[in-house]
Amino acid sequence: MTDTLAPTVRLLHGADMPRIGAGTWPLGNEDAERVVADALTAGYRLIDTAQAYGNERGVGLGLKASGVEREDIFVTTKFNKEWHGRDLAAEAVGNSLDTLGLDYLDLVLIHWPNPSHDRYVQAWEGLVSLLESGRVRAIGTSNFKPAHLQRIIDATGVAPDVNQIQLSPASTRVAARAFHAEHGIVTESWSPIGGQGVKILDNPVVGEIAAETDRTPAQVILRWHLQLGLVPIPKSADPQRLRQNLDVFGFELTERQMTALTALDQGESAVVDSDSFGH
Repeated sequence: MTDTLAPTVRLLHGADMPRIGAGTWPLGNEDAERVVADALTAGYRLIDTAQAYGNERGVGLGLKASGVEREDIFVTTKFNKEWHGRDLAAEAVGNSLDTLGLDYLDLVLIHWPNPSHDRYVQAWEGLVSLLESGRVRAIGTSNFKPAHLQRIIDATGVAPDVNQIQLSPASTRVAARAFHAEHGIVTESWSPIGGQGVKILDNPVVGEIAAETDRTPAQVILRWHLQLGLVPIPKSADPQRLRQNLDVFGFELTERQMTALTALDQGESAVVDSDSFGH
């Protein structure tokens, strides 16, 4: 039985994306199949994967095992720099569709800009063509800085529906979020409750607010994302935590609590630099 369903946000190009999703990195195919089925049963409707994760096959099997209708699920994947090109992007999407066992994708992201490779504009042009063809319902980027985004917008006149970036109270990404808001781009948060060397769940401030609200530290942080208008995609392989992470729509943080969490920001030092890292 479905416990609850998240509200949605309308994207630039018309698709409706759930306000919270289930991440699948670094799950292998077997675990991904189980976790995706569990997540959909719990009420998640946004599932996030990537070619680089090596688990698209398992994700696709989990989608089918859940019994949830395909049109009710928002499936996201991403492709790497070897597919940065107008025609290559279409080939990458075709590969993902085959591996996932799907007829269309809801959202496709360029996983990293890889500016030293200098092909992300061509990759974006390829995604724009795919959007126009209807093979994907929304297109976006991942780990793009405002300068990268400005370049693809200038080249095509088309802004991404979504930019998925590393974001948590330890790295609030104020400049990126402001650029996104100015251009109608939805900010999606990866590692929203920490991870990637960023410790936030055991921070005393988070613990105090969790005690005040009678919620888990993860629920407090995810609620912070939602009240900022962000779309977090936490990952958990534990069915109970999957449900807890989704149960974040029945309470609100006060302005004081929101400010206290935002004050944990360590700036850009707490995130992976996408000018120098990528795949």
